[in-house]
Amino acid sequence: MAISLRYEEKIAILELGDDENRFSPSFLDEMDAHLDEVVNGAQGLVTTAGGKFYTNGLDLDWLAAHGDQTQWYVGRVQAMLARVLTLPVPTVAAIVGHAFGAGAMLALAHDFRVMRTDRGYFCFPEADIRIPFTPGMAALIQSKLTPQAAVASMTTGRRFGGGDAESHGLVDATAPEGAVTAAAVDLMRPLAGKDPGTLGAIKHTMFGPAVQALTADTAGHRE
Repeated sequence: MAISLRYEEKIAILELGDDENRFSPSFLDEMDAHLDEVVNGAQGLVTTAGGKFYTNGLDLDWLAAHGDQTQWYVGRVQAMLARVLTLPVPTVAAIVGHAFGAGAMLALAHDFRVMRTDRGYFCFPEADIRIPFTPGMAALIQSKLTPQAAVASMTTGRRFGGGDAESHGLVDATAPEGAVTAAAVDLMRPLAGKDPGTLGAIKHTMFGPAVQALTADTAGHRE
């Protein structure tokens, strides 16, 4: 299933797919197009998914086959993260399944997160798979988490279940199977309708250093 966008009143619900929802170049193209639509009319954004994964992050198979484009690809991923981080509408991630690596970073780039209570892990496996965080990715995570939570998640490869993730501040709330997206929409409802110019400016000020780090190496690497 490709990425798709639907609405509940003025709240946009972006379905990331029903497989591992990895960030292939075509996935990133679709994300950009849908985010354009969200910015041009929605009053809030909820992202969710249809399978056992929210998203598994980087498309490692694509990277293995296109090693000469690694810098370009990482730049595109980071540009997407920076865009979600500063989107001028309220955002909530409905983490219906596993969120690993850059997929967990995408969830963190949202304003709020709701995670399934009983199954699914929130995990930064970088320490175990020998892939250091880029400065931009580290800055994104550290802009959202307490120092204790950043150390506990970034240096250990630990897999956090829903309750554990909530207690560490990785997510804001949990919900049972089948209720995660609805809970995210409910969380969104009182937030929808903020002035986009004001909200966007606030986010750019709040997360300016993270955005600068995420986009520092992206110039000149777009298609």
